[in-house]
Amino acid sequence: MREALDQLLAMAGIRTDGPSPWDIKIHDPRFYQRVWTGRNLGMGESYMDGWWDSPQLDEFFARLLRAGVERCMKVTPRLALQELAHRLFNFQNRRRAWDVAFRHYDLGNELFQAMLDSRMNYSCGYWQGARTLDEAQVNKLELVCRKLMLKPGMRLLDIGCGWGALARHAARHYGAEVVGITLSEPQQRYAQEACRGLPVTIRLQDYRDLPAQAFDRVASIGMFEHVGHKNFGTFLDIVAGRLAEDGIFLLHTIGGSTLKAAVDPWIQKYIFPNGEVPSLAEVSRVLEGRFVMEDWHNFGSDYDLTLMAWHRNFTEHWPGLQARFDQRFFRMWSYYLLSCAGAFRARNLQLWQIVLSKHGLEGGFPVRDLGAAPRETPVEYP
Repeated sequence: MREALDQLLAMAGIRTDGPSPWDIKIHDPRFYQRVWTGRNLGMGESYMDGWWDSPQLDEFFARLLRAGVERCMKVTPRLALQELAHRLFNFQNRRRAWDVAFRHYDLGNELFQAMLDSRMNYSCGYWQGARTLDEAQVNKLELVCRKLMLKPGMRLLDIGCGWGALARHAARHYGAEVVGITLSEPQQRYAQEACRGLPVTIRLQDYRDLPAQAFDRVASIGMFEHVGHKNFGTFLDIVAGRLAEDGIFLLHTIGGSTLKAAVDPWIQKYIFPNGEVPSLAEVSRVLEGRFVMEDWHNFGSDYDLTLMAWHRNFTEHWPGLQARFDQRFFRMWSYYLLSCAGAFRARNLQLWQIVLSKHGLEGGFPVRDLGAAPRETPVEYP
């Protein structure tokens, strides 16, 4: 078993006790059995338990995924059953939808303030021309607003509004009236305070409970991963029912090129319960008959940069977080950020922004300089 696993690692140019920063150091020989039988889950849990380390964990995963090592490992009956259950059952129904808020987003605003940019964007930044995380996140907000072609007085629905970064930017810089929804009470409180004095309403609400209101624009930034394939059609039907006939919908989501990228057992158990990465085929299939695809933009390599910036912030501010979180949490959170960075670096995961309309935009989606610097003067309100 040890020899077989070492051979698989060697396919990716990784050695145990090797000199390269992406090599691994085994502290407990039980590592081999745990990874061989548990695969992704065993790898993550053994790291949390301190059984192994790598000086450059992000590059370890990038090399592992580029080499396709996981495809060479035998699928155990237990893992096969888990994959089958995922395809058959709805793990993102109304009751379970709140799990991710309770177990992830409600960990405390202090954690996310320590990790994220000053505007609290918890999604991929757009690094074209950016030197810092803050600049990349402003670029992303501008990219979204310009793709939506926002104008003063337009009504924008932000599904999965997080801490209100897009709502605040769209209202302050574009004069939009925004309704944002989230499942996290700490997010709602923070967003309400951040958007104070602006035409922004933040609701604690499941997307399935949205009232029948018409919006000129709809955006969903980093929330579609919590919808689940059983609910994709319902989600898009709800969006279509709330979007004006000449409106624009922007869907920003992590994506996978194959269904095999859909669920990672370790991420499911420790980071995003019930989460699911949609595949290219799933998204295109569910859009048929519902929307016209105006533009499909992939800047997944920018998520590598974003995650590495989050990890730097997290480690820098860790001393101030230790009163609330233990060392096992530190290893868990580091593993989460760095393994995901490696997955995007390997192009195993993608980041898509998809611009959609109900009937097709007259004249098509305009080609514009979407990477331009943000406007300096905010819209003024009486």
